[in-house]
Amino acid sequence: MRRAVAVNLTVCVLLFVQYILGMGANVFITLPASHPGANASNYFSGVGSGVSWAISSGPGWVAAHAAFGLALVIVAIIAVPLARGVSRTATALAVLGGLCIIGAGFNGASFLNYGHAVSSLIMAGLWAAALACYAVGALLAVRAERYSPSVANT
Repeated sequence: MRRAVAVNLTVCVLLFVQYILGMGANVFITLPASHPGANASNYFSGVGSGVSWAISSGPGWVAAHAAFGLALVIVAIIAVPLARGVSRTATALAVLGGLCIIGAGFNGASFLNYGHAVSSLIMAGLWAAALACYAVGALLAVRAERYSPSVANT
């Protein structure tokens, strides 16, 4: 249970860091109109090209935001099996939170490649939903630990 608490709280902290990186990119960076993936006719190949460009050659805030987003996906995947030991609700929240992170990433890539403000809005909404999922997941894990002292060391 302690690992589930730690992972959920860690994801919450990482989501806040991601928020700061995203706001930095939003405030300080104007994306170039032409870059790999920009206005791609094939969405998924455009996402790959755009995100690769953003991480390897994009402006600093954008590169950090994109790379950190990929790291968040990995942490979200790790959170799911840990939540299984807490409850079905915690597991569902971990899965939903991970899907929100992935959805936010795809909308971020859409904003990068096509520049539609609605993609940025959806990304922000999914970020908030992911944060809520992991915050509630942490509370459920703390509650499970409190009421199940025999498994508190797992």
